[in-house]
Amino acid sequence: MPDTAPSPAIDPPAPTTRQAAPTPPTALTLEERLTLMNMEMTARLNEAAVAYAVNTAHIPIEPVDLADVVTVPLTPTLQPPASYPTPVAALLQRAHHRLLTSGWCSGALVDEDGARCMIGAIRAEAGGDSGLEADAASVLLDAIRRTFGKHVESVPSFNDAHGSARVPVRMLDQAAHLADARGL
Repeated sequence: MPDTAPSPAIDPPAPTTRQAAPTPPTALTLEERLTLMNMEMTARLNEAAVAYAVNTAHIPIEPVDLADVVTVPLTPTLQPPASYPTPVAALLQRAHHRLLTSGWCSGALVDEDGARCMIGAIRAEAGGDSGLEADAASVLLDAIRRTFGKHVESVPSFNDAHGSARVPVRMLDQAAHLADARGL
């Protein structure tokens, strides 16, 4: 049998030069991080595009004629709703629609752009019937006072107290509902 004697321990060689400590990694700047993230996302998107192309290659497609698809005007138009059967309610509804389509203003019946105040819209839609105009203004003032209190003096003062059309337009709509409920 061969003689197996334990081998003597070998010590590592003593360093002859001084080794420098490893330098800590420097933090990436925001631009470097964004560049790396952009590269990673581009690779993911390319991979997804290839997968989509492979997964949908077997699906037969026919060209689509857009004339068959698009059947409405490209710019939507605001159509008035069905008119109320009563004359005052119908007038208030038309005035409401006029403010929505032509614009609202304060401080004048009609401004230079053609926008109207609440009374200006009623007057334009009344077509010269002063009795119908007065009835509509009365119902409108009642609707305003129901919501905002008895301290409101008139429709023009209420109209001019607002900086946007939201509340005056809403009040014309509520007045139209009130006139219809009253049968006016």
